[in-house]
Amino acid sequence: MDELRVIKNLLFFVSALMTIAVLYVARDLFLPIMIGFLIALTLSPVVRSLARLGIPEALSAVTLVLGAGLVLALGSYMISGPVAELLADVPEMGNELRRKLRGVLVSIEEISTASERVEDLATGSDSTPQVALQQPGLLAFAAGSIANFAVLVGVGLVLALFILSSGDLFYVKLVQAFPNYAEKRRAVRTARDVERQISRYFLTILMINAGLGVCIGVAMYLTGLPNPILWGVVAFSLNFVPYIGAVCGAVLVAAFGVLSFDTLGAGLLPAAIYFSLTLIEGQFVTPTVLGRRLEMNPVAVFMTVIIWSWLWSIPGALMAVPFLVLFKVICDNVPALSVVGNFLGTRGANDTV
Repeated sequence: MDELRVIKNLLFFVSALMTIAVLYVARDLFLPIMIGFLIALTLSPVVRSLARLGIPEALSAVTLVLGAGLVLALGSYMISGPVAELLADVPEMGNELRRKLRGVLVSIEEISTASERVEDLATGSDSTPQVALQQPGLLAFAAGSIANFAVLVGVGLVLALFILSSGDLFYVKLVQAFPNYAEKRRAVRTARDVERQISRYFLTILMINAGLGVCIGVAMYLTGLPNPILWGVVAFSLNFVPYIGAVCGAVLVAAFGVLSFDTLGAGLLPAAIYFSLTLIEGQFVTPTVLGRRLEMNPVAVFMTVIIWSWLWSIPGALMAVPFLVLFKVICDNVPALSVVGNFLGTRGANDTV
């Protein structure tokens, strides 16, 4: 019996490693599929509600998906100009930032130089000439990355369109896949719960992030930071990544604030406001609006963001929490996985040590 348990655990471990390897290698294949399914899960309750009002599912699906695509395209077009200007000015801004932070950078450089000298004494100096390879420009790299992500989102939207237009086809197939009535009922209940919770999570987070983006855009305008609309969009986008997104946004605002203002205090004020607003949103607004059921273990959330960022880079970081919500809802509806679902949730009223 013990040998069978060991073999079972080893097979599970090997399967998990193989799954991670496949997801990493074939991310360009799986990423648009995941985007499509997440969009479909988010919009499915809306399509079903419109169908009860007599609107055909295909028509509502086309309208919603095209509307989402147009909003994304319009938003991208509106910020493309400021983003291109900022990326083109990055070398000059880097020199200006180094000039303003010269005192701090000199101290860091002295420490680095001393460390290199100690390392040379320990290992011996290497006089072999180094060949520097010219790297592509930041603007070209960013344009290529954005174009690639836009293609993936476009494919995901088309897939979501087909899924939404099919109506209850997947539910019918799901019912047919189980042999008895009890399992059929549990499968449909789990699928409905997953759909409802994912839709609620996405639509709620979308509205919260939009509100945060507006607040930060207005705050940046009041502080005098250039391109306040761009910073509102940055806050809206980065806030989909818990913890890390707020820190990255504050660092970016701090860097541009130092460049835009004469004194260090005035330059860091926009970053302090940015971080304060994201802190209020993360600690009070989102937990209150989402409720206890969709609250997540912070450790599990942070680990999920790190893992998916490593697997799928920025798109993985953006979709890490939706994946976690999806997995938790499944665990809550499958008795065999209830322990995992309990671990992924926050501390409840009945939890004692």
